[in-house]
Amino acid sequence: MDLFDDPAPVDNTPEFSVSEISGAVKKAIEGGFSHVRVRGEVGRVSRPGSGHIYLDLKDDRAVLAGVIWKGRAQGLAHRPEEGMEVIATGKLTTFPGQSKYQMVIEDIVPAGAGALMAMLEARKKALAAEGLFAPERKKPLPYLPEIIGVITSPSGAVIRDILHRLRDRFPRKVLVWPVAVQGQKCAPDVAAAIAGFNRLTPGGALPRPDLLIVARGGGSLEDLWGFNEEIVARAAAASDIPLISAVGHETDTTLIDFVADMRAPTPTAAAELAVPVRMELLGWVDQQGSRLRRALSVGVQQRQQRLRDLGRALPQVETLVEGPRQRLDFLADRLPNALRNAAAQKRLQMSEAALRPGILTRKLAEDGRRLDSLGNRLVPALQRRSRDATQQLEGACRGLRAAVLQDRVSRNRDRLDGVVRRLADRASRQQAERLARLVALDRLRETLGYVETLRRGYAVVRGDGAVVTGLAAANAASTLEIEFADGRLPVVRGDRA
Repeated sequence: MDLFDDPAPVDNTPEFSVSEISGAVKKAIEGGFSHVRVRGEVGRVSRPGSGHIYLDLKDDRAVLAGVIWKGRAQGLAHRPEEGMEVIATGKLTTFPGQSKYQMVIEDIVPAGAGALMAMLEARKKALAAEGLFAPERKKPLPYLPEIIGVITSPSGAVIRDILHRLRDRFPRKVLVWPVAVQGQKCAPDVAAAIAGFNRLTPGGALPRPDLLIVARGGGSLEDLWGFNEEIVARAAAASDIPLISAVGHETDTTLIDFVADMRAPTPTAAAELAVPVRMELLGWVDQQGSRLRRALSVGVQQRQQRLRDLGRALPQVETLVEGPRQRLDFLADRLPNALRNAAAQKRLQMSEAALRPGILTRKLAEDGRRLDSLGNRLVPALQRRSRDATQQLEGACRGLRAAVLQDRVSRNRDRLDGVVRRLADRASRQQAERLARLVALDRLRETLGYVETLRRGYAVVRGDGAVVTGLAAANAASTLEIEFADGRLPVVRGDRA
């Protein structure tokens, strides 16, 4: 061996296992990108049964895989959808099993109002394609609902505006279902409230409303976004109770507005759509009553005039009896001559008959003998005929008496049963009709009575036992008493002590 030859080269590069190099890469990536915000377009979205969400964030040159774990996915305000531009917040990590890196997303929001509007338009097209916005599926609103369900925040000005407007127009019973009107809880709360009202039993302890109002004041697109969620739109479409949407101001539009049976520009307008004006309704009833009375009066006058016209067209009484009177006079003139002629003819017939006493005597004797003969024969014949008829009648009666009586009793029993059933049915119907009318009148009495007005915060002032409506009458009264809904309070007047 040559002493000057170079020795064999020695490689001092350290060796790593696959797991070691994957762990080092993972540590380096997580250390350098432990908190990042990434803006991009959502590509492929996958939601397996585990509850996690797998998606891609992409731009025009690269794609970044992302994952949202189940715990974070359930609390997201906006679910990612394909094609939506978003800003994702989280950290980068690696997936050694496939030798790739990915982003663990902790929060994801649309990248501005443009992304929200794009997502809203996509949802609107999808729901419209299913027919949820079709006019023919919208239900008519009841003219005068007994109970109105309001879904809104119990602490805002919206519920006060609605209640105040209802009291001014036509007081109705109101059930309020408190919900969050913005934020992550808004959509599930509103959907649950609509379904909850529909599950109530009509006429139960907590009766089901005849009309629903979903209301919220104005706000930004983000504030109103809960009413753009698909769960709210589908709950409104599935409601059997007619629903009025009153979300935001007149210029604000949400998905529930398209699905609702009626859209109101403001919550106050929703109350106006829900009930008519009571005073206008009473005025309309009075007007219709006046029109009915005028129509009846005009109708009677027209018929009276028609009767007078027809009466003038009839012939006079004298004209009707002139002909018969003339014929009677003519016959009366002929009657004496006719009587004399008839008497003369009868007298001539009697004289021609030449009746003599002897002839009459013989004829009477012959007729008497013949009559006696027939009389002697008649009595035995009648007795025999009577016995035969009696025997036949007794035999027929014995054979038919039982069957006839039984058939007659059966027919009478059937007739009696039918009469009893008809009487029972008619009595039941009359009782039900009168009970329904009594209940309706009692509800009307309670609605129109002044006691209901007292329960809404009003009071009645009486002076010396009479109702006082002015200051002068109150000063003139010796004693004053104020009546509230739960009792009366005497007023002690210091100036008259």
